[in-house]
Amino acid sequence: MNSRRQFLQRASAAVTAALVAPTTACDPREYARAHGATLRLSIAAGNIGGVFYPYAGAIAAVITAHVPRVAATAEVTGGTIDNMQFLQHGTADLAFATADLLEEAVDGSGVFAKLGRVPVRAIAVLYYSYFHIATLAETGIASIDDLRGRVVSVGSAGSSTEIFALRLMRAAGMDTERDVRRQGLGIGPAADALRDRKVDALFWIGGVPTGAILELASAAGRRLVLLPNARLLPQMRAAHGDGVYVERTIRAGAYKGIEADVPVLGLANLLVADARMSDELAYEVTQALFVHTDEIAAVHNEARHLRVESAVEGSPIAFHDGARRFYTERGVWKS
Repeated sequence: MNSRRQFLQRASAAVTAALVAPTTACDPREYARAHGATLRLSIAAGNIGGVFYPYAGAIAAVITAHVPRVAATAEVTGGTIDNMQFLQHGTADLAFATADLLEEAVDGSGVFAKLGRVPVRAIAVLYYSYFHIATLAETGIASIDDLRGRVVSVGSAGSSTEIFALRLMRAAGMDTERDVRRQGLGIGPAADALRDRKVDALFWIGGVPTGAILELASAAGRRLVLLPNARLLPQMRAAHGDGVYVERTIRAGAYKGIEADVPVLGLANLLVADARMSDELAYEVTQALFVHTDEIAAVHNEARHLRVESAVEGSPIAFHDGARRFYTERGVWKS
């Protein structure tokens, strides 16, 4: 199996040859297929213990099994900001991303003002994330306001969780430098730290259920508490626009000890691609997602929400032409 660098070198040579030959330019992936090579795709995912990583692993398995001469691998990353940088530098081909940061990545605004614009296109809207603010009953924390003076994990550096946590605290009127003592932990270490009372609460944006929080809720002698935060939707929309954040509900029973519905904020999660990916490859990746959704859902429950009709709704960025071709064929594309 060729390495990504070897493949690109061979593809580049093929394109150069095509420029002097009396034929149309050669698509790099078609060159690989014609010569028996295998293209290796990297999917920038997220933290172990969250939803992005196992979901990306399931998608990678489907691509490898059902897209000819393509092998995909899910990579552990810090989250959306890292993932956009990997796409920007050409070290990832596909990525998971949250809608709020995608918009900034394309525009080169917000956190991407210094990082620069990212050449990225949407493949599918996969599912919605729910904003968890988790603590334990023994801390006495019952609302966001009670976080003042506490040790709080705001998510790993460069993650959507970190950006969202800081935005939410500011929306609640908090000074994120003075009012809390921040720790930058991924979801697995953060859940462990909360269980061991090394932090008083953790922020996390992810699907329901999130594995690390499931384990925390089941820890002996601990009772999970999730703080409602949907009341801050007007402030979040006023500061960051109307089209990204929505109100969602973490249902009673989603985690052990959660006996009533918890109203929280949420936002869409997408599978996106390097805009330079060929239309044919983007089409085949999209097709594999929806022909073999059952195989993805067998790995993670969030994939049960993957529907071709909803996959085209809620993206803040343009879709890849190859993906749009698939949705048009399925009759769900809305111009």
